Amino acid sequence: MTARENGSEQEPVIRDNRKIDPETLEARETPPEESSPADTSAFGGVAAEMLAERTADLQRLQAEYANYRKRVERDRTLVKEHAVAAALTELLPVLDDIGRARDHGELTGGFAKVSESLEAAVGKLGLTTFGVKGDPFDPTVHEALIHSYSSEVTEPTCVEILQPGYRIGERILRPARVAVAEPEDGGEAPAPAPEEEVGNGGDVLADEPEKD
Repeated sequence: MTARENGSEQEPVIRDNRKIDPETLEARETPPEESSPADTSAFGGVAAEMLAERTADLQRLQAEYANYRKRVERDRTLVKEHAVAAALTELLPVLDDIGRARDHGELTGGFAKVSESLEAAVGKLGLTTFGVKGDPFDPTVHEALIHSYSSEVTEPTCVEILQPGYRIGERILRPARVAVAEPEDGGEAPAPAPEEEVGNGGDVLADEPEKD
């Protein structure tokens, strides 16, 4: 009797670790490996930390991109405003000629229609005029070409608009050129006339010549 027959030696255990069943030729399901609660907790903490870092990176990139878009839009708007302002500045002498022709009654016929179309076009681009007779003088928007004194004003006042001012929004393309009048008491007082000596009889005594 052999040792295997009397049970003194255990038979070897053969495990089939093949992933494909040789009979059905289908993939076998692999049982999940058991993990301890400590390993699961550690893995969850690392995953949460990595998720927080990636989320912060994504939020930072989104904020940088939003700021970049705002900066590009702002620069684009500034470039457009500068280009429009430069073009309109070149047209100001033409608008001055149209205004003078209108004041003299020479704006008639086809010239009147062309001038109206031009003024409407520059108005759509945001060009506006300012400067009205009677406005208080403001050196930031007015350029004084004529200065005088008047008893009819109580403060420096624009008494005549020589050329209107032009602006786009808050940007001044050209100040209004005006004649300014100030109150008379703000001017220099005239020098007093020299006093003449009066004699006893009321006659004015001439200065005696100096004697040698």
